[in-house]
Amino acid sequence: MSGIEMLAVVALVKDLPDEGLVRGQVGTVVESWAPDVYEVEFSDGNGKAYAMVALSADQLMRLHHEPVHQAA
Repeated sequence: MSGIEMLAVVALVKDLPDEGLVRGQVGTVVESWAPDVYEVEFSDGNGKAYAMVALSADQLMRLHHEPVHQAA
């Protein structure tokens, strides 16, 4: 399980030159197409989308804005 759900904030872990995207760009998961395949929307600071791409979980890193507690 990838731990990525709808509306999760994610970052690219590698460049996608065909899409004009680079490692570290941040997007939001807006759809789940298949196990570990997600539609991710990339938007500018004003909320205007500039790319929407289907990506696999191994191309993404889930970002966390709050502490994450892990079981020991």
